[in-house]
Amino acid sequence: MTTTAGTEGAGWLARTRATLRDVLADRQMALMLVLGFGAGLPLLLVFATLSAWLRSAGIDRSSIGLLSYVSLAYTLKFLWAPVIDRIDLPVLSRWLGRRRAWMLLAQLAVAAGLIAMSRSDPANALGYTVVCALVVAFASATQDIVVDGWRIDSAPTERQGMMLASYQLGYSLARICAGAGALFVADAFGWAPAYGSMALLMGIAVAGTLAAPMVQARDPGPRRGWRHALREAVVEPFADLVARKGSGLVLILALITVYRLPDIVSGIMANPLYIDMTFSLSEIATVSKVYGVWVGIAGAFAGGIAVSRLGLYPALLIGGIAASASNLMFAWLALAGHDLPLLVASISIDNFAGAFAGTALIAYMSGLTSPAFAATQYALLSSLYALPGKFVGGLSGFAVESFGYPAFFVMTAAIGIPVTLLCLALRLLPGETRGPAPAPSEEVPARA
Repeated sequence: MTTTAGTEGAGWLARTRATLRDVLADRQMALMLVLGFGAGLPLLLVFATLSAWLRSAGIDRSSIGLLSYVSLAYTLKFLWAPVIDRIDLPVLSRWLGRRRAWMLLAQLAVAAGLIAMSRSDPANALGYTVVCALVVAFASATQDIVVDGWRIDSAPTERQGMMLASYQLGYSLARICAGAGALFVADAFGWAPAYGSMALLMGIAVAGTLAAPMVQARDPGPRRGWRHALREAVVEPFADLVARKGSGLVLILALITVYRLPDIVSGIMANPLYIDMTFSLSEIATVSKVYGVWVGIAGAFAGGIAVSRLGLYPALLIGGIAASASNLMFAWLALAGHDLPLLVASISIDNFAGAFAGTALIAYMSGLTSPAFAATQYALLSSLYALPGKFVGGLSGFAVESFGYPAFFVMTAAIGIPVTLLCLALRLLPGETRGPAPAPSEEVPARA
């Protein structure tokens, strides 16, 4: 399925001309690379890689689907971000400063959780494995919050683009390690060494935290109560969207909600499908997690070119149709069984189409924001596309158990029908631009 690592790599390449040598020559950029590596390592280990382990251990697909809800910690991290911004940790904050203290605590918790996972046996004690995964997910999401805060506090505005580029490079490298690397190790030595080695790699992030300079955390401002926070975070940005888009906002939000559903829902069952089709972990790692990264990069660039040359709405339409229809390849794979060339073809088409669609959606959501509320509105729109897919995706295992893989992937492809109709309907809205959209400022969201 579409690799996040690939599309994140494309986002980095698209935003910066800096070479790896340039990054490593700048101490601050090198630290950001290391911290990005630590931030990117845990997600696949509690999501896609974990699903491969669970299916290999004979866990039923319904349970695997439900366990994907663990990754909701990353989507909901805004709920405890204000606490992290305001509270100092005893002893650690005096030694390291607020940002680095929370960073170190989160990284050590991730490493401890991964070690605990490496010692678990999901076939006989699934509950213990799930609790460990929840600890890793919560600690990892907390690490994301603090690393972003340190990045903002440690560099002036004009250097933030390069800091983010270094972060994305480290993040992408970590995702390859946690995806392909963990599967290669698991195939050769077993799952315990695979997760144990990932815990050791978190030591790189710990070293980066200890080497990073202490920065003064910016004052988040006075406490104004939850009503004021809700008004600033949700009500005012949403009211601005309503004022600018009017009744057409209903169509816009509907499109954002369903546009990536085929990817997100079907992606949860990707590794279970590969395991059930008797592909080895090394085959999955090579084709999906290494080769697929580069296909995703190509698709992301193609999406950017399409937005620039064809315009936003044609790119949205092409991406929506292609990304949905690509799921039919996995229905074919499920019928064919173990067929390595077909696996390569399926991942090629799916990764290219998914990254293409992701670029178009990022450009579209970026164009919807207004300067006064850009970050908040983009965060709201991003949650709108991510949350429904994750909630529905958690039930994907039940669909596979009830109808089988071929019917499941055909059903996810059919979501492309309302996506297509909504894309066509949006072109009829007054005031909607049909020209090129600005380049996206975020990495392309895609399946793990």
